[in-house]
Amino acid sequence: MPADANPNGDIFGGWLMGLMDLAAGNAAGRRARGRVATVAVDAIVFHSPVLVGDEVSIHGRIVHVGRTSMRIDIEAWRRERASDAANLVTEAVFTFVAIDAARRPRPVPPEGAAA
Repeated sequence: MPADANPNGDIFGGWLMGLMDLAAGNAAGRRARGRVATVAVDAIVFHSPVLVGDEVSIHGRIVHVGRTSMRIDIEAWRRERASDAANLVTEAVFTFVAIDAARRPRPVPPEGAAA
């Protein structure tokens, strides 16, 4: 939306990074079977701008699970409204930690563990 853009019509990088954090958090929360917190964002690269009116798609995959943490590769793709072509615009690696009710790190359950 125009409120998320600079005067030239380019979407703010922070707005896009927020969407990427939400997507990574969803993946981490499902894998951790509960609450997670973002602890780092590494290697964020903005390849090209997103323009007002573009469709944005976020894709991610968990690439590492440690005792309490997970690393998630996230990509943001844009598609112009009148086009079928999608272009990679931003990518980053997000690190999340599984946390308990007291907001302290807790172990990530084994893959496939019941909720």
